[in-house]
Amino acid sequence: MANTAQARKRARQAVKLNVHNSSQRSTLRTAIKAVRKAIEAGDKPAAAAVFQASVSVIDRIADKKIVHKNKVARHKSRLSAAIKALA
Repeated sequence: MANTAQARKRARQAVKLNVHNSSQRSTLRTAIKAVRKAIEAGDKPAAAAVFQASVSVIDRIADKKIVHKNKVARHKSRLSAAIKALA
């Protein structure tokens, strides 16, 4: 348990920041799932449109350092390759 006033404040701030970051990670996962769902549907133009919309969300979360930039790059690369592989 925090013993000083500043430690108690940091503990309160950590809780708030954790809630915010968890929400941002959830948004990232939702954006990725939306693209995967569009890919599974097999409609290449629709999947490309969803991917384009999701990229801005994904990049914004990476810029805030919620997740590592390399992880974001890996996800975008795999999703893009999956869209290109559609017939």
